[in-house]
Amino acid sequence: MNRNDVQAWLDRYVEAWRGNRAELIEPLFTEDAVYRYRPYGGDDRASVGRDAIVAAWLEDPDEPDSWEAQYAAYAADDDRAVATGISRYLAHDEEPEKVYYNVFLLRFDPDGRCTDFTEYWMLEE
Repeated sequence: MNRNDVQAWLDRYVEAWRGNRAELIEPLFTEDAVYRYRPYGGDDRASVGRDAIVAAWLEDPDEPDSWEAQYAAYAADDDRAVATGISRYLAHDEEPEKVYYNVFLLRFDPDGRCTDFTEYWMLEE
């Protein structure tokens, strides 16, 4: 994987998030992939297996017009990559806007599907 490959994957990731459909999410991950939403706090903070990732993603989906996201490939080396970005949840009702700064640690199989996804984030004060 090079940075362009990783950027293409990230763009599909955002498209899948916005689409909230299993057929968009599934091709991003291998069958045995691990997705760590928070790398601390134990196994209950991770989804193991593509089916579990899809189920978790669709359990409480974000409305497509409730957020904006921009992620960029920062580095890529063979099957590993790092991406950085911003996730912005827009203000609505009485909820203020929330901005998260993200770092993704990624590992890919030879076909460009993610086998390991670890997300670190920080909420802007």
